[in-house]
Amino acid sequence: MNSRAVTICLATLLFAAAPLTAVGSDTDATQWLERMSAAMSQMTYQGTFIYVQGDEVETMRITHVSDEEGVREHLVSLSGIRREILRDSSGVRWVQGEDLQVMEDPAFGRSFFPEIPLGQTDQASVSYRLELGPSERIASHSGRKLKVIPKDKYRYGYTLWLEEPSALLLKWELMDSNKKRLAQLMFTDLRLGSEVDVKELESSSQLKEYKVTESSLPPGRGISHNNPRWKPSTLPAGFKLTAHRDLAQHDKQVFEHLVYSDGLAAVSVYVESADGNSKDQTTGTSRLGTTHAYSRVSDGILITVVGDVPAITVQSIGDAVSRASP
Repeated sequence: MNSRAVTICLATLLFAAAPLTAVGSDTDATQWLERMSAAMSQMTYQGTFIYVQGDEVETMRITHVSDEEGVREHLVSLSGIRREILRDSSGVRWVQGEDLQVMEDPAFGRSFFPEIPLGQTDQASVSYRLELGPSERIASHSGRKLKVIPKDKYRYGYTLWLEEPSALLLKWELMDSNKKRLAQLMFTDLRLGSEVDVKELESSSQLKEYKVTESSLPPGRGISHNNPRWKPSTLPAGFKLTAHRDLAQHDKQVFEHLVYSDGLAAVSVYVESADGNSKDQTTGTSRLGTTHAYSRVSDGILITVVGDVPAITVQSIGDAVSRASP
C-alpha cells in the first residue's frame, strides 16, 4: 500500500427540521460547547449508537475510558462492514473490510467522534454562530440542543444534542450549506462513569488473528508547530495550524503532514515526493461519504488535502500549498 493510500485511510477513519427557537444567550451556547469539549475528552462512557449516511445505516459499540492511564477507546461495528478500532497512548490501530488487515498510526490518535480541543471554542465562535435550543430525550438521557451554524461556505453545519448535566454528546447531525442533512449519529443506549464495563476495552480474539500491513511512510519526527517547508499561502477564514509532522528522511524526499482547524472542523494537508509514476497519480477531487479529498502534482510534489468539509475547502487549500519562503 503506497503512502498516499495510507494517508487517505488515516484521514477517513476517520461523523425538513422544524425551525429552532433560540433559548439562552450566545454566552450560554459557548459554555455548552466548552463543556462538550471537556466531556468528550475527560469522561468515561460506553454505549451503542447508530450512524446514518444516505441509505446506509451502521450500528457501532464504543467504550471510552479516561483515567490515570490516559484515554483508551475501543470501537467495534455490530452491523455492516467489519470494523474495529483501538485508540490509546500508542496511537490508533484499526481493522476495516473483509481483507483482515490492521493499520497503525502512532502519531495521531483521532477519535471516531467529533472533538473540539480544549481552549479552541473561542476560535470556533469566529467561524460559526451558535444557537441554544430546548431539551429532548435521547437514549434515556435529557439532551440540550445546540445548533452550530457556519458563517460561510467553507464548512459544514452541526446540530448537537448534549447530555444534561455533563454536556456529553448524545447525538449530532451534519448539514450542508443548503441545510440538507448529510449524516447523523445517535446513541441508543449509554452508560456513564462507574457503570462502564472496562473489559470491553479489550480487542476481540479475531483482531489478534488479522495480518498487520506495514505503512510505507518513513518514521515521524514528532509533532511540531514550527516552520513547515510546504504550506498554504492563504486559508479560509478561521482555519489555523494545529499540528505539524515532518517525516522527511533526507533533503531529496519530502513528507509533511499539517493539520488545520477552525475549532471544530479539521483538514489534513499531506505533502510528499511524487514517485516516478506521478503521471498516473489520481488528481482532482474525490468524495467518500462526507469526507472530501483533493490532490494535485506540482514540480514532482504530490499535495493531498483531506477533511470532513465541503469540496471547495480542500480545493482552495490544496491550490494554495507551495514551498514556504526561507
